[in-house]
Amino acid sequence: MLQVRDLSKHFPLARGLRGTLLRRPSLTVRAVDGVSFSAERGETLALVGESGSGKTTVGMNVLGLQLPTHGSVFLDGYDVTEWAHGSGPSLETGELAGLSRRRRIMRLRERAQMIFQDPYESLNPRQKVYDIVAEPLIIHDLAPGRDVQSARVCQAMEVCGLSPADHFWDRYPAELSGGQRQRVVIAAALVLEPELLVADEPVSMLDVSIRADILNLLQDLRRERGITILYTTHDLATAGFFTDRMAVMYLGRIVELGKTARVLTAPVHPYTRALISVVPVPDPRRKRRRTILQGEIPNPINLPSGCRFHPRCPEVVDECRKVDPQLRPVSEDHYVACIRA
Repeated sequence: MLQVRDLSKHFPLARGLRGTLLRRPSLTVRAVDGVSFSAERGETLALVGESGSGKTTVGMNVLGLQLPTHGSVFLDGYDVTEWAHGSGPSLETGELAGLSRRRRIMRLRERAQMIFQDPYESLNPRQKVYDIVAEPLIIHDLAPGRDVQSARVCQAMEVCGLSPADHFWDRYPAELSGGQRQRVVIAAALVLEPELLVADEPVSMLDVSIRADILNLLQDLRRERGITILYTTHDLATAGFFTDRMAVMYLGRIVELGKTARVLTAPVHPYTRALISVVPVPDPRRKRRRTILQGEIPNPINLPSGCRFHPRCPEVVDECRKVDPQLRPVSEDHYVACIRA
């Protein structure tokens, strides 16, 4: 369903007038730097890591909201970069042949949608819930007539737990709780019946008591509709709750990739082990040795030589400062980027 191949996204920094006059070299933020993974139809893949590791940038490139610096993203065999930003051989035949760029982007949005992190910011406070959920249908001209439109909106809202729908759709976002707002966001994404959902930390802004409801909702949607979900989070506990596979990111790279249960129970990379060691355990009698990483994440403008994790790694050796490790298999469907693995 989804293939990401050697994806990189670099953001050049403006030098300013002084830097231009002094001919200082241009600086570049390497937000994502060579990421590859795939996801099957109906699978949930988690991208986990600290803030600044590049998770959200990967999601934006997967949806064609940003143009990759290098690499490619394929959705059901179509190159998303060509699909959203230009023309190419994959658009000369098939369902996208002859469509304008605007129509191609609209077709992409019908198949791939994003759930943003903050429901307080991603909803228009001046729109009622009905208008928010119906807007994608109006833009894509998928609901001719008020009756068909109302039925689609009602179905999407009730699937997301906003039932009865007519009890909510005349309200403004300010009149809803945080969990209800996030359900409206999900309903607006689902009303087009997409095949891929990019969920960018969809529960990080919600109370703990509401998180399980939203995660269970996403799990039910995946099972009932066969939706592929790319779930980005810094919380390994929620990722372990409902994802099939997990990719651990650090400073723009994937350092460990495998089945979620395998990665959480038998982590190989020192960074993954450090993240898991600080996950809260709901048993006060159970003691766990925590690994507290020292220092800050290196600047993505000036990356360290060799392994990017070596300045903070508790198991560093001299070779780590010289060799930039690539993902390699350590067992079946389990890949690690570490020379000591």
